[in-house]
Amino acid sequence: MDYECKKLALGEGKALRFVVVLSRYQGKILLSRHRQRTTWETQGGHIEAGETPLQAAKRELYEESGAVKFTIKPLFDYWTKDPKGASYGEVFFADIETLDAMPVSEMAETALFNELPENLTYPNITPHLFRWAAEMGAF
Repeated sequence: MDYECKKLALGEGKALRFVVVLSRYQGKILLSRHRQRTTWETQGGHIEAGETPLQAAKRELYEESGAVKFTIKPLFDYWTKDPKGASYGEVFFADIETLDAMPVSEMAETALFNELPENLTYPNITPHLFRWAAEMGAF
């Protein structure tokens, strides 16, 4: 699939649909694995009706990792386009202090990584987001 991905300033994204949380736990990258996939991904998902991006990021982080004590901050917006169309999202950085049992959800497990693995769910987007976060000093 052909993908495009661009970094935008906070607030520049129009009609935000997604949040992505780049998570650090014990000094490592924390990724999640969906029950129906063998690939790894960041925590995140759709912003529900009535939610702010920050509320969505906190909810998704807990649902997809079990994180219960953490600091979280917005980093930047992004735009992505694939064959299905274009959309906007907001990227957050979470520094997790405490993980609890992950609630029953679409995620099967989490794992810690020193660097991004090759088998990513969104290989055309995730590396860009982590690189841009690193350039901002978040990782």
